[in-house]
This record gives sequence, structure tokens and C-alpha cells, in this order.
Amino acid sequence: MSDLSVKPEFEKLQWEVAALTGRMRSVELERDSWRARCERLTEQRDREREKSRRLRSSGSYRLGRALVSFVKDPWHTSPRLVRGLLRRLRPRTGGGPVVPEQVTRQPAAQRRPAHLYVAIGLDHDALRDFLVTVNQRLLVTPDHRPVVLTDDPAFSLLRKLGVLLEYLPDRATWERHRPDRAWDDLLAERLAQLCRDHATERTVVVDRQHPPVLSDLLDLR
Repeated sequence: MSDLSVKPEFEKLQWEVAALTGRMRSVELERDSWRARCERLTEQRDREREKSRRLRSSGSYRLGRALVSFVKDPWHTSPRLVRGLLRRLRPRTGGGPVVPEQVTRQPAAQRRPAHLYVAIGLDHDALRDFLVTVNQRLLVTPDHRPVVLTDDPAFSLLRKLGVLLEYLPDRATWERHRPDRAWDDLLAERLAQLCRDHATERTVVVDRQHPPVLSDLLDLR
């Protein structure tokens, strides 16, 4: 097998590894987020315990206990306590207690999951054709939100197609301007960021030599 035929497969494998690395970093960030959330919940629990302690020592709590005692055994409750309960429970001038209005909330529409398409190496025309194919796929089954990562510098001209496009400088441009930082690391970090920002459910690496057609995208379901 010639080097020319092996190189595209090797590059695709590199991108798939980078996608997995990005997903792992996204999972690590999600884990750290859950840890922070657990810490916040612990702090909230401690605050609620302190509120409960203060409530038990308040006059309102003692009044409630006295009211329960009166309901259970009214004959053995002191007249002074009864007068205090009636004074506290008597409606104020202007009407009775206000009952909060019940508001019926409509259930929020479920948001479709996001799929990240890594379309690195596609030229402008190939990228446009791929975006058209993605739109056709969504017309058949609108089951996800596509996010396409591209290195095409003219990607903004394709925003009118309605697919969310994210940009990453191509390897040659990046290495020319930032030789101190590996492009593979940049790709992995960008993928991790996109997975986190869009809460992606699936990552698909697009073969630049053979971009998927509609039937290929339908088979990904």
C-alpha cells in the first residue's frame, strides 16, 4: 500500500483520537462540575440545618407547638395560651389571609441533543455540499442539532445554510503563526470546549476523501 493511500487514513485516525481526547476532557470537566455542585449542596444543607435550629428556638415555632398541643388536648390548655393563640390567628383588618395564586406552568419543550461533526480538511465547495446533506438529513428526521467544526477560513459565507459552524485554524496556518503550540493539542481542547458548550451527544469525524452522503448520515441513527 502506498504512502499516499495510508496518509488520509492516518489523519482520520488522528482526528478520531483527538475527538476521543476531547470527549474525555469534557467528561472530566463535567465530573468537576458535579463535585462543585455536591459541595454547594452540602453548604446549602448546612445552611438549612442552621435555619431549622433557629426556627425551633423562635417564637413562631413555639406558637405552632402550642397550637398543636391545643388541638390535641384543648381542655388542658391554659386560658392565657388560648387567648394568645386567638390573637395571633385572628385575621388582620382588610380581610383574611392571602392565598398565593396557583400558576399553571406549561412543560418546557425538550431540547434536541447536539451532534458534533468534525469536518476538518474539506474545501469550501465540499463543506457546502456536506452542510446541504446535513440539512437533508434533518428534513428526514429532525432528531438532533448539528454543530460543524471546520477549518475553512471562508466558513462565514455558509452560515445562511442554517447549520451552526465553529472554526478552527488549519494545521499549516496554525503552525506558521504558533509554532510553540501543537495543533493536535489545539484540536483536542477545541473539541472538549464544543462538547461542553453544546452538551453534544455524539461526535462524527467526516472523511475528507469521501464525505458522507444522505444515506450515510441516516445510517448513523
